[in-house]
Amino acid sequence: MQQGELVSPLPSERGRLASGAIRRPAIDWEQRYRRTVIVSDTAATAVVVAAIGSFFGARDAANWHEKWGILAFGTELLVLGALAMSRAWAPPTLGQGAEEFRRLGRSLFTAAVVLALGGIALTSRNIKLWIFVAIPAIALITMTERYLLRLWLHKQRKEGQCLRPVLAAGSPATVRDLIARTRKFPHLGWRVEAVCTPDGLGIDGDQLDGVPVVGRLTDVAGHVRRDGYRVVAVTSDPDWSPDGLQRLAWNLEGSDAEMVVAPVLMEVAGPRLHVDAVLGIPLLRVSMPTFSGGRRVVKGVVDRLGAAVLLLLFAPLMMLVGLLVLMDSRGGALYRQRRVGKDGREFTIFKFRTMVVGADAARDALADRNEGAGLLFKLRRDPRVTRVGTVLRRYSLDELPQLFNVLIGSMSLVGPRPPLPEESAAYGPDIRRRLLVKPGLTGLWQISGRSDLPWEEAIRLDLRYVEDWSLALDTVILWKTLRAVLHGQGAY
Repeated sequence: MQQGELVSPLPSERGRLASGAIRRPAIDWEQRYRRTVIVSDTAATAVVVAAIGSFFGARDAANWHEKWGILAFGTELLVLGALAMSRAWAPPTLGQGAEEFRRLGRSLFTAAVVLALGGIALTSRNIKLWIFVAIPAIALITMTERYLLRLWLHKQRKEGQCLRPVLAAGSPATVRDLIARTRKFPHLGWRVEAVCTPDGLGIDGDQLDGVPVVGRLTDVAGHVRRDGYRVVAVTSDPDWSPDGLQRLAWNLEGSDAEMVVAPVLMEVAGPRLHVDAVLGIPLLRVSMPTFSGGRRVVKGVVDRLGAAVLLLLFAPLMMLVGLLVLMDSRGGALYRQRRVGKDGREFTIFKFRTMVVGADAARDALADRNEGAGLLFKLRRDPRVTRVGTVLRRYSLDELPQLFNVLIGSMSLVGPRPPLPEESAAYGPDIRRRLLVKPGLTGLWQISGRSDLPWEEAIRLDLRYVEDWSLALDTVILWKTLRAVLHGQGAY
């Protein structure tokens, strides 16, 4: 067993743990990882500042110590101070979704604003260089190194290392769901090692899906202090009262454990959740999802500018692909199809043709071989797909013409998958919520397995995007799309 690896206690060990034996979880990896991030951020900032100061300062050597040295040193301290003040190095956020990059971006934006105000106050002519060159360069390098470090961390977690030991407390059904999610997504860094239920029993006697049930809900604090769990995950159960949760929070004070309470709205997260104190009562406030307003305007501008830039970059590739499609089989290079967009409005989607002419008419004859989930029609080895079409589908090159749809405003760069009219007609009221936003060229569905996903999971991801949309989430999805396309998982 390597250092940093945690092992769940066997059922036979429950008595020994309960009797007072102290299990010391190896959590050194958290501090090592945090130190690595801090050193990487500091080194990246120092390299950028030194490079800019040396290159441009050499042209004004007489004032180097007076002006350039002060600006370089001040920028370094300002960036690192902003990172610390914004809690961009807080262990709970490192390696955890878009929040890590959101804090990093907020820190660098704050540093840029303070630099600008300082430049105005000091009437410095050189401050623009540090605002518009140094800060963006620091952002590019730090975000890249953070992403590479996260890839390493996720790889370790998939191998069972660098996981935080969790004690889950709640009803067997909700705890069971939590266990399933942590096992399905190990990159999130949780491993449920023990369970407390209202009666101290699990579904399988003294276990719950292979995890030992160590006691009742009233025993949680004692087990945390004795056995060193890092997270206490409280799931819903009628036995949890406000007073009970308050006492648990008090009893956990002084321990290293973080108390996490799962809200009833399991699929609502991110910027829509806010904790407010009203008359001394902590309330979880859920804001309305954003379907219009300033952020949507920004998203629309980014969509059109991004589509225009990508069309220019991919123009040679698209011309080559179109030529290969024409040479491979009879028919045109582009395929047009009606899809359903925002608010149920139909539009024409553009794709490179990957099937033989007349493929739509032959679909009914293949209905008994359908391998698609839910309302989707998919075949892993569809006889209608051409040789070139197989390659285009694997690497999603057939979807490049959809950039024209983004450019004219019928689609977005990121959003739910655009459904066919017959699919949309079969939607229930809940599923129709995915039509509240523009469909996307890529989305959570694209980066999570595409056609390999069960229908329910694909719909859940689309609805999650609708509920929790943010510019930061769009950025993460676009970044992960490249890896999904290169791997080709679920593309057929």
